Amino acid sequence: MSALLILFVCLALGILSRRYASLPEGIVPGINWWVLNIALPALVLALVPHVTVDARLWFPVAAMHLTFFGAWALFATLGQWLGWSRHRVGCLTLVCGLGNTSFIGYPMMEALHGKPGLSLAVIADQLGCFPLLAAAGIVVASMYSGRSANAATIARRVLTFPAFLALLAGAMVGLFGGWPESVEKVLMQIGQTLTPLALFSVGLQFRLHLRREQVGALAAGLGWKLLLAPLAVLGLGLAAGVGGLPLTVGVLQAAMAPMISAAILADQYGLEPRLANTVLGAGILVSLVTIPVGNLFLPAG
Repeated sequence: MSALLILFVCLALGILSRRYASLPEGIVPGINWWVLNIALPALVLALVPHVTVDARLWFPVAAMHLTFFGAWALFATLGQWLGWSRHRVGCLTLVCGLGNTSFIGYPMMEALHGKPGLSLAVIADQLGCFPLLAAAGIVVASMYSGRSANAATIARRVLTFPAFLALLAGAMVGLFGGWPESVEKVLMQIGQTLTPLALFSVGLQFRLHLRREQVGALAAGLGWKLLLAPLAVLGLGLAAGVGGLPLTVGVLQAAMAPMISAAILADQYGLEPRLANTVLGAGILVSLVTIPVGNLFLPAG
């Protein structure tokens, strides 16, 4: 409960600071740089060597792919029926197909399921969600904005991302028995800065701009991300005979709020940035309630 409370407190501190405090210039990029390039790789390096190779590890990764490509199929279809612009289809595919499986997913899984849940969350994020962002996300953004996707750029983004390199290094260390205790302790202490700083950063960027013409798209986007996607993942897991913690983490990671980086990508490519930020803000707020409630009905809950 105390770990879950940290999520709300740090998010609230960020929102209040943005509204009432005089913040130094560049604070958000600075915090995000530390989280992405230092804290996240350190946490990955500390946790991945402890992941036990299990045939069920495919499931959290597959859950992320089902969430993304299901979103793409759904919003492309709805776009045709409802006459949405290509920019709107691309926006919703990015923001509602990719979840916040690290900044919010990591601390949420640790709060609900401890270190075993966090280890599986890392697998879902680093082998599922991040490669999708770096590869398929760029393709979608390029297609729906009218730009061409560069294969070399996509490959470079994946292969040079610090947390992805940490994942490979952590897997190698695990094969040789793991880190010395002193090294692991240092990595964990650095990695533990991820939760408060990431949620504080989310609070600093929190926006909720709702326009009447966006209500339908907002409802469709959050309906997929917070309800239909986790139900589809749950159905896949049950049909495949997956149970226990892998099933629970896969479903909950699929149900995470929209990814901040996906909203940033939508903004960079001009894919309805206002809608992207609205979906992001509302999704974060609602998911802080729906995730703990949904967890109660899952096998490991």
